[in-house]
Amino acid sequence: MAEPRWIIHLPTTLTSQDAAADLAAALARSLGHLDAVDFGETTLSEEDAQHLRHRVWCDHRLPEAGRCGLRDGHGGSCGAAELR
Repeated sequence: MAEPRWIIHLPTTLTSQDAAADLAAALARSLGHLDAVDFGETTLSEEDAQHLRHRVWCDHRLPEAGRCGLRDGHGGSCGAAELR
């Protein structure tokens, strides 16, 4: 049986989902070199509704390998863009 993965919950003082998603993107850009962090699985939740999570990135698996790095709910085709 595989060892369990651990989740780090990082509270912020931000008051909008867009601002929180922008912070997640900044963290992905600055810490993307760390193999221990799976930024594609990043989710957001309101402080008092942590059971309701919102994906930051599409993260759809691409046929040529890799995952879509565009924001969740993006228009058009998925692409292997850097998480932004």
